[in-house]
Amino acid sequence: MKMPAVNKRQLGLAAVLLPLLALFVHVALRSGPLAPVPVTTVTVQSRPLSPALFGIGTVEARYSLQVGPIATGRLLSLAVDVGDTVRAGQSIGEMDPVDLDERLATQQASLRRALASQRAAAALVTDSLARHEYAQAQDRRYQTLGRSGNVSREAIGARRQELDIAIASLQAARANAEAADEAVAEAQAGLAALRQQRDQLHLRAPLDGLVVARKFEPGTTVVAGQTVVEIVDSASLWVNVRFDQLRTDGLRPGLPARILLRSKSGEGSSGRVLRIEPLADAITEETLAKITFDHLPQPLPQLGELSEVTVMLPQSTIVPVIPNASVQRRDGQLGVWRIQGGSLRFVPVRLGTSDLDGNVQVLEGLEEGDRLVRYSQQALTPRSRIRIVEQLVGDAT
Repeated sequence: MKMPAVNKRQLGLAAVLLPLLALFVHVALRSGPLAPVPVTTVTVQSRPLSPALFGIGTVEARYSLQVGPIATGRLLSLAVDVGDTVRAGQSIGEMDPVDLDERLATQQASLRRALASQRAAAALVTDSLARHEYAQAQDRRYQTLGRSGNVSREAIGARRQELDIAIASLQAARANAEAADEAVAEAQAGLAALRQQRDQLHLRAPLDGLVVARKFEPGTTVVAGQTVVEIVDSASLWVNVRFDQLRTDGLRPGLPARILLRSKSGEGSSGRVLRIEPLADAITEETLAKITFDHLPQPLPQLGELSEVTVMLPQSTIVPVIPNASVQRRDGQLGVWRIQGGSLRFVPVRLGTSDLDGNVQVLEGLEEGDRLVRYSQQALTPRSRIRIVEQLVGDAT
């Protein structure tokens, strides 16, 4: 019995298509969209974590003072330039005194006249006092003579009148002396005020420091309160650092820090957290802190130089620790993919502090010994099939 020709052709076609279909299914399941996703895994371990906080900041001076005149005038001279070091109290410039020197000379002459008047008044008091004592003695003598009847009543009255005149003269002399003393005090106060005003025309350095700005040149009219020279205390340099608010738990004054200046790549300086600013940056969501140097680097860094700062936070207690790379966000929740019996389950977690090696604390959600997906070739779902490998292509860990 012969097989129909049609069945022979169908069998031949099936013999060709079935291996191709099997090959397609095999390829789809091994390397196509239905293939298992290659993943690397990690096991949760409980250990203490040495967290650290990283931030970027700029070198600034803690004390920066602007030196300028207290009255409007013309800048007569300026003895310092940008980059010069100055000492506290050093005269760094002078304003034009205009007619102040002549007014000082006039006031000194007025003081000399007042002193002369004071000496004359003192001499007059001495003379009046002597006349008073003489008149008083004569009055007593004539009173005694009058009681014995040796002098007339008219003579006794004349001596009493001379005593009254001497008393009035003494009072007038003393009043003149007080007025002379007041005139001297007024002249001295006026002279002291002019001298102080003259001294204030000198622009003096308020502290030991470095000149960082020179904003006017001699001959320029400067308004009261304008800055002529800016001086910073070079011994008070610190770094103004910004930290991500999400990672500042545990940050407090006194913690050790490492400062890496851009101009000294690879050569860090030790420092400490001086304070955390009470006002944060609401726009960038960053916390501001001031970091001081334990020892100022030499030569001194430029103000405004960028710096990398690492603050060592207190060591944590023993808790489960996982790599940051294993944490994913799914439907608005932070969690990890836990492997259970070859299947995947997304487990929400509550995280704590992290270190600079990419490890993070797990406060809730995991236990020691849990196996997690660390890296995956593509995004995972609960239905994803996985294939555990030692290392993904392009993963250097």
